[in-house]
Amino acid sequence: MTANFKPVAEQLAYLKKGVAEIIREEELRARLEKSYKTGIPLRVYLGVDPTAPDIHLGHTVVLRKLKHFQDMGHTAIFLIGDFSAMIGDPTGRSETRPPLSREEVNANAKTYLDQVFKILDSHKTEVRYNSEWLDKLSSAEVVKLCAHYSLARMLEREDFRSRLANQQPISVHELLYPLLTAMDAVQLKSDVELGATEQKFNLLVHRDIQREYGLDGQVCLTMPILVGLDGSKKMSKSLGNYVGITESPADIFGKMMSIPDDLMWSYYELVTDRAPEEIAALKSEVSSGKLHPMDTKMKLATEVVSGFHGADAGKKAAENFQRVFRDRQTPAEMKEIVLKRMPMGFSIRWKTTSSQGSHMATDLPKAQEKWSKLLAYLGEAPSASEAERLMKQGGFEINGDPVKDPICKIDLNSPSAYEVRVGKKKFLRIVVE
Repeated sequence: MTANFKPVAEQLAYLKKGVAEIIREEELRARLEKSYKTGIPLRVYLGVDPTAPDIHLGHTVVLRKLKHFQDMGHTAIFLIGDFSAMIGDPTGRSETRPPLSREEVNANAKTYLDQVFKILDSHKTEVRYNSEWLDKLSSAEVVKLCAHYSLARMLEREDFRSRLANQQPISVHELLYPLLTAMDAVQLKSDVELGATEQKFNLLVHRDIQREYGLDGQVCLTMPILVGLDGSKKMSKSLGNYVGITESPADIFGKMMSIPDDLMWSYYELVTDRAPEEIAALKSEVSSGKLHPMDTKMKLATEVVSGFHGADAGKKAAENFQRVFRDRQTPAEMKEIVLKRMPMGFSIRWKTTSSQGSHMATDLPKAQEKWSKLLAYLGEAPSASEAERLMKQGGFEINGDPVKDPICKIDLNSPSAYEVRVGKKKFLRIVVE
């Protein structure tokens, strides 16, 4: 036994939080018990194909479970599928995905690591690339690998069955994907592999292939898919219902506060490190009326922001939300845009808490003196017509007063300052020098 490990029952309770399925739980318990007795940590890995540069909150669900194993003293392996990303995982796809180039994959991989270490401890994480071994496989070794699995079993997977039934093509390289990535598990000699529920087929293939290569089959642990901000569909950038982990603290906080009340409990389970007992206690306090759902959601939003931007940013985001949306005041910090008339046009300077810039505008005609056109020109509204629509609906304020007149103008010839609200969440300070 080693003092570095908590008792097995305590480890299991923490590791099972939010988990969809463990294949098999008794095997995981046995491995934890052996680890506890010998002092040798389990080797736990998560493989990710860097097919896009950015990670959203939904991607962090499985990543956070890897962190939980790391918290318990086990070896966390973050595997970047730089080889497999060029093949493309067929999971859930109704058509063959265009392959990525090595350059695209490498660029995405770099940004992945920058974001992953917002959750994992970089000093305790083993980072590997599956090109280390997959680049070196000979033709004979690939044929030998394929001999360990039948076509009938491969075609049992739902996405392949569906495509066959609909007479949609399946490329041979897609059939190879789960077999080649199974070599990751073989090479890493993993005890546990993590994945989303939709990855179950791949994880089971990896487990089977490990046995074919003389290893004990790994334990497979799957995590649920995070529901997006709309409360109904999978979190996805294409659906616009996502929270990007590199977004500003204010944006993350505001998005978290927009989720339905009943959804926040699954977020507490899947995107925080709170123990199940703590979450149950919070839920009980809300049910009894002791704690307001909005206050509970603010706790959640603060924790999420703090996890990616630090505790100070989480505290400031919470204070700003309280000030703007509960106390109906303007935020303490907002973007400032300064307009100054020059011989050749207007100098436009802007600054936020994290950045600033400037440019000359020689194409700012008098027509831009309409607030709607000015906002569109400055990029603070999608278009002048959208700005006018917001005005008519009461979504535009100047110095705290609603302005519904779509032809309302700003005087660009006299020094003045305006605090402006555009829509529900955008606040600006516009200064005319």
